[in-house]
Amino acid sequence: MKDLSKPDKRRKYDAAFRAEALRLAEQSRSTQAAARALNIDPKRIYQWQKAAQTPVAAALGAALDPDTAAELRQLRALARRQAQELDILKKAIAIFSQTPTP
Repeated sequence: MKDLSKPDKRRKYDAAFRAEALRLAEQSRSTQAAARALNIDPKRIYQWQKAAQTPVAAALGAALDPDTAAELRQLRALARRQAQELDILKKAIAIFSQTPTP
């Protein structure tokens, strides 16, 4: 018996290629020019741009390159620390702004 299943002819693109394509599309005069330069369908770049703008893409740290992921972790830690400091300052203001009762 012959295997009747068709081979998968879809071309797979890794995260590095997608990131480079998106960077090229940003720097290029148009997304279509970038797609022609990379010899891919412009619709694919438009899909990648749309996916990159969704909050889900930001939550997926695995798709980011290691430098960007490290910077993101540092910025999130800094934001948490600053939020804690702000809460402490708010509590201190509340304590010191109370009028003493004689």
